[in-house]
Amino acid sequence: MNAKLLGLFSGFPMHHFSDEIALVLRENLLRREKLVFISAWPADYVQNDDDSDGMHEMFAERGMAFAERRVIDRRMSAADGVKQVRAADCIFLMGGDVTLQMALIRDLGLSSELQASNAVILGVSAGAMNMGRYVAEIWESKAMYEGLGLTDITVKGHYTEDAWFIPALKEISGIRPVAVMEDESAIFIKAGSVWKLGNIHWIDNGEIRDWFSLDIPDM
Repeated sequence: MNAKLLGLFSGFPMHHFSDEIALVLRENLLRREKLVFISAWPADYVQNDDDSDGMHEMFAERGMAFAERRVIDRRMSAADGVKQVRAADCIFLMGGDVTLQMALIRDLGLSSELQASNAVILGVSAGAMNMGRYVAEIWESKAMYEGLGLTDITVKGHYTEDAWFIPALKEISGIRPVAVMEDESAIFIKAGSVWKLGNIHWIDNGEIRDWFSLDIPDM
């Protein structure tokens, strides 16, 4: 793992970082020159601009405003995308469609750039899913596909006991376990340590279990 810090989030329906999450981010984002978002709706430019404004405000209200921010979507060339990732202090993989985001990353040649980056790399919802070595495909194939490989942890956000995707995840968990995250939760990975904030559970071989001390290797 080259990133200074990895942060995987489910979602923030209230559009604010919790005190605990903000503290971790503030301790690891001492340099805040450039924040780079990677879209999960690559062709929806208006939404991307609105969402990036809202996400940056979450940092700003906690005293972590960035001097510059950019959105990587289908408006951006591959060369400029690489340039933005290399210059970023924080890279934020946005929520939306997991497959569209991964296609954008691959089309712009950003996979290796993200793996080599020593920035703080964060992902929410679809973005957090794509950060894993494997992504749980809950919609059609009920299988795993290759993600970015920033961590060995496979996640799915927006967990509730009656969520529609639970049967699919139970099926997929026979391949490998999945961390299912409630909103407002986080998994952080830094220098070989993995810890969680908020409510997170595991689905393993079809069984839902509470969080336990992780023995999943850090990347």
